[in-house]
Amino acid sequence: MVRRDVIQTGLYLSVLGPSYVYVRYRCGRCKRMGEQLVEQESWDPSVLQAEARVSAGIDLQRFTEMGEITEDEVIDFHYALRRLSTEPEDESGLG
Repeated sequence: MVRRDVIQTGLYLSVLGPSYVYVRYRCGRCKRMGEQLVEQESWDPSVLQAEARVSAGIDLQRFTEMGEITEDEVIDFHYALRRLSTEPEDESGLG
């Protein structure tokens, strides 16, 4: 669960037992709504804080310096994937 999935939170205090945090969320994949009670001791409030994207600018600069992907790089990548997917006995000549 990430911050953008959480719709609402609330605290259920209990005098006799453990207290709970009520979390209402929407699944990022299927968009279904859900609710969950989490023990307060297990709850990590950092889930609701925005993600720090300090490296985004560095990544963007690095990708810009790399330039566009060439056709030869795409072809090389295709053949590299093909080599990874072959069976080990096919490469040894025994199979």
